[in-house]
Amino acid sequence: MPLALFDLDNTLIAGDSDHSWGQFLVENGYVDATHYRRNNDKYYRDYVAGTLDNDAYLKFSLAPLAEMPMQQLADMHAVFMDQYIIPMHLPKADELLQKHRAQNDRILVITSTNRFVVEPICHALGLTEILATELVIKNGRYSGDVDGVATFREGKVTRLTAWLKQHRETLEGSYFYTDSINDLALLECVDQPIVVDPDPALLSEAKKRNWQVISLRQ
Repeated sequence: MPLALFDLDNTLIAGDSDHSWGQFLVENGYVDATHYRRNNDKYYRDYVAGTLDNDAYLKFSLAPLAEMPMQQLADMHAVFMDQYIIPMHLPKADELLQKHRAQNDRILVITSTNRFVVEPICHALGLTEILATELVIKNGRYSGDVDGVATFREGKVTRLTAWLKQHRETLEGSYFYTDSINDLALLECVDQPIVVDPDPALLSEAKKRNWQVISLRQ
């Protein structure tokens, strides 16, 4: 059963769920608007450029989670889904996922965004196998810390390697779909790297390497 690996943000959905969660916090008054918006936008620009300090970003972005009880966060996320994620729906992504299901491929989402943000989004897409940045929970609340290796850049390869061993899977015949230059290390690992609505740096790299480029938006 070949693996079909998918990035989530700007690949299976038409936007970045992590950055959008920050926008949701700002627009609903959960954080200091001026400070949080400025930093949220800066970190996103760094991410797109491939220069993100991920440790600094995680310290920033996870801090609000530690300030709220789990039930409140769950209620907030349900509103976030309606306001931000549903408008990012891509019918062509549904078709691509269905194609891989019909081929009996095993579908795995591997995303740098934290599990709190992405798990409900993946479930809405009918996807249950997820590698995401895991969060420490203490006394029934998020601590604001990362549990283990973040699934970012080479961390995606590290986490996937452990997952393959655990599930007795291989990358033989594997696919990986992503939009981001940050995923270059993982693209180099699979048999069929496929670039989806790529950022400029990844598009340039894909042309050099003759990788397939597709759009789920056009």
